[in-house]
Amino acid sequence: MKPKVFITRQIPENGIKMIEEFYEIELWEDPKAPPREVLLEKVREVDALVTLVTDKVDEELLENAPRLRIIAQYAVGYDNIDIEGATKRGIYVTNTPGVLTDATADLAFALLLSVARRIVEADAFVRSGEWKKSEVGWHPLMFLGYGLKGKTLGIVGFGRIGQAMAKRARGFGMRIIYYSRTRKPEAEKEIDAEYVDFETLLKESDFISLHVPLTKETYHLIGEKELKLMKPNAILINTSRGAVVDTNALIKALKEGWIAGAGLDVFEEEPYYNEELFKLKNVVLAPHIGSATHEAREGMAELVAKNLIAFAKGEVPPNLVNKDVVKIRKPGFG
Repeated sequence: MKPKVFITRQIPENGIKMIEEFYEIELWEDPKAPPREVLLEKVREVDALVTLVTDKVDEELLENAPRLRIIAQYAVGYDNIDIEGATKRGIYVTNTPGVLTDATADLAFALLLSVARRIVEADAFVRSGEWKKSEVGWHPLMFLGYGLKGKTLGIVGFGRIGQAMAKRARGFGMRIIYYSRTRKPEAEKEIDAEYVDFETLLKESDFISLHVPLTKETYHLIGEKELKLMKPNAILINTSRGAVVDTNALIKALKEGWIAGAGLDVFEEEPYYNEELFKLKNVVLAPHIGSATHEAREGMAELVAKNLIAFAKGEVPPNLVNKDVVKIRKPGFG
């Protein structure tokens, strides 16, 4: 009899086909996340769980999952999962690193360009008919933005995605500085990036791009103090986690001109609505689509499947997050 897995949302078919060879699948087909009470009910009967960042896997859920042996997260980040609670129960937790690196870096750079060159604002100007009404075909001062060549990009978090972002910026002739919990000497040489302390990065950067996981240390990493240290012509890009930035402080900064603009793909709550923020013209917003390419999402589905299949075979999954769990329980359902 196959172990049972509950998948909390539709994922690309390539992953489903791989998983169904080893598991009995129950798939939540509604685009919305399963309600809390449904998730609590489902985990009582399953051996494995495929989760998204919007699925809260906390102490209560783990207590309601007596058969659960593996949680395969369909994401790189896993701040929605109580890792310590899972580990002490011998539950393996996996994620999907690597395959969405380029997609997320592409989106981060697209946001940077969109804000710097006021592309969304200009698009609305044309579509609304305001351009035609203005009777100004071209003007030297129309929609002035900021160029990239020779400017300084500060990257906070220099892992896979941060480094990929740096490589894209290098192609635009930008100076790269970074701050990270640990220095990356080899990456510095390869990309020609300079390690600086956090305060220096805030003060010297023309553009700042965030690429850190959400932890106790990074919660509201960018707040009023940090925003006031930034240049008045600086632009902030966040494709990491929404709570890394204090939204209220950012709104104040954008309204009062502490910084020039922002590009956000992530928010403190998702889905998100904030009329005060959304009215601002110097911010470009996206609904958490950093990894939304066919290639990346299919790659993520394949990694989820590979993690589940390895575990079912009694092997340590290739993308195991809580490595200490191996000491508590061997992989597999035996």
